[in-house]
Amino acid sequence: MIGITLTTDQIRNAPTPVRQWIEQQVIASLGLAPETPAEHPQAAHLVACTTEEAAAVLAEIKGMMPAFNVFFEFARPGISFGQPPVMAFRLIDILYHTRLEDIEQVIECLEAINAACSHVRGDASAKFCGFDNQGHCLIAPETQRSVAALWQSILASQKEWRGGADVKPAA
Repeated sequence: MIGITLTTDQIRNAPTPVRQWIEQQVIASLGLAPETPAEHPQAAHLVACTTEEAAAVLAEIKGMMPAFNVFFEFARPGISFGQPPVMAFRLIDILYHTRLEDIEQVIECLEAINAACSHVRGDASAKFCGFDNQGHCLIAPETQRSVAALWQSILASQKEWRGGADVKPAA
């Protein structure tokens, strides 16, 4: 047996798949693994948003800055799994990246995004995202690609607005 010691900074700065693997190992070693496998919502309710639909959802939540920030968390790469495939994002990572106070605030933002999606689609059963029983938010892969494309188009328009200059971080 080999033991490895990692600092919290090393774990925090590790790539997402490594952090998830470490989390799974710690949970398993402590005997905290759930007795039921991860379940995800019926894919029939998770809609595949086009870039235009994602932009319309964003327009619906534009006055709610926390939901706006949570929305763009889906521009990050997620982990694809299941059949039909879904993209998984850890709620704890969304909480960390958006600097919200607790998971309940993240859930409120996701519910606002779902409501906006239902409104844009004109379908009360349409869901932008769903949840599993292990703390993940799930979206359709097409929706993730649309949010990422929307984010890239916003960045490109910002670059044009600045006259093509790249922004350098303040020292």
